[in-house]
Amino acid sequence: MHPWLHFKTITRHKLLVMKYCFRIGLYKQGLLHDLSKYSPTEFLVGCRYYQGTRSPNNAEREDIGVSTSWLHHKGRNKHHFEHWVDYSIDGEHVIMGAQMPRKYVAEMVVDRISASRNYLGDAYDDSQPLDYFLKSKEKLWFIHPQTKKELEALLRILNDHGEEKLLHYIKYRYLRGETRKIKY
Repeated sequence: MHPWLHFKTITRHKLLVMKYCFRIGLYKQGLLHDLSKYSPTEFLVGCRYYQGTRSPNNAEREDIGVSTSWLHHKGRNKHHFEHWVDYSIDGEHVIMGAQMPRKYVAEMVVDRISASRNYLGDAYDDSQPLDYFLKSKEKLWFIHPQTKKELEALLRILNDHGEEKLLHYIKYRYLRGETRKIKY
């Protein structure tokens, strides 16, 4: 059990996300981000499976075949695309992804940046959130196509133009509903 180390890791992550959310104007989301990680259901699993280099949810999943912490977390946090999975009405699929509101896609992007920074430390660079997404992109059939397109486009801005230009684009274009390509 590593309660102090886990607490420091999730708090550092939360503060990073809060900083980014404030910069893009998502103040409420910044304050409320990932509060469920401090609940006993998630926190105790995090303490037990803490490694410091990756999510304890992966270690729990490897150990018992499911992550109870993740099931609890995704159901309470709208910035995860898994939160938006519902039964399908198209007749071809059992489940489908609903389109995520842009404010949650934006929070998901800064969550991914913060997680990469938190786990990679000084080894972090702006390509890693996109690389992580691309590793699983083809297997993410249950994400709404528009949500997947927007997530990848934002991560490509980060990869190609850097964090400052991404945050500017999110705040002044993306969250205002504009879809024009950014020119830098």
